[in-house]
Amino acid sequence: QVQLVESGGGLVQAGGSVRLSCVTSGKTYNVNTFGWYRQAPGKQREVVATISSGGNTNYADPMKGRITISRDNAKNTVYLQMNSLKPDDTAVYYCNARAILNVEGAYRDFWGQGTQVTVSS
Repeated sequence: QVQLVESGGGLVQAGGSVRLSCVTSGKTYNVNTFGWYRQAPGKQREVVATISSGGNTNYADPMKGRITISRDNAKNTVYLQMNSLKPDDTAVYYCNARAILNVEGAYRDFWGQGTQVTVSS
């Protein structure tokens, strides 16, 4: 099992910045990729950014250029720095850990409880 605890959300004005943190614990040695997802009211959960065990990062279009995902292995923490926030970025942000189970690519996802980010106009 992998446990994920997010923090850092809140209310921010448009154009502002927020840094989310995700403290990881448990069998994280099985995790291949950590990521941040978000879910706005009435919408499906979508990927925001991912970082692999090797440090490779990927960013999804909605926030690309405004965000940075990083990890501090010594602190067992994954971060999401978000800048130039827009009201459309309002959502619950979830930390994700994905463990690949076999060579066929089967995987298991672990999720945190989510942290609300509200961007006011």
